[in-house]
Amino acid sequence: MNVGYVRVSTVEQNPDRQLEGLTRRAQLDKLFQDQASAGSTDRPGLDAALSFVRAGDVLHVHSIDRLARNLQDLQGIVQDLNGRGVAIVFNREGLTFEADEKGDPMGRLMLQMMGAFAEFERSLIRERQAEGIARAKAKGVYKGRKRQLTDDQVAEILERKEAGERVAALAREYGVSRTTVYTRLQEVGV
Repeated sequence: MNVGYVRVSTVEQNPDRQLEGLTRRAQLDKLFQDQASAGSTDRPGLDAALSFVRAGDVLHVHSIDRLARNLQDLQGIVQDLNGRGVAIVFNREGLTFEADEKGDPMGRLMLQMMGAFAEFERSLIRERQAEGIARAKAKGVYKGRKRQLTDDQVAEILERKEAGERVAALAREYGVSRTTVYTRLQEVGV
């Protein structure tokens, strides 16, 4: 079977470009998708794809950075798949890793280099983002995330909590977590 895996980082991103690249290369029998950051360990689509593939299958991925969080993760996934008799194809890089005993030394080197570059690029992005936030904070432009509960809502929650209502019920009513309620109550000195 030809199995595809697609991952986009945000809701705004569209997986169509990745899908187009995958379907140009092979007729997919099954497709798995995730909407998650590269650093996220919670990728149910990937977990399902890895559980689904069997010996003789080919897993098609748009590019190396769509599959793994870091070089170690990448190598582990590829070794696991190849060890189970599953080939993996990275379309953008033009790399294929067959499930054979010998392996291709040049292919393995390319996998490690490309994976290292992807990990390095991700680190640079995080660093630039942190620098940008620090500059914005220094200018007074960056205020952080908008509070989920207004001061009036916190005062109302406090009154109701003191009247005996449970925090869990109040949190559900306001559409926030209990941690958010406790954090905001702590900010006002409760």
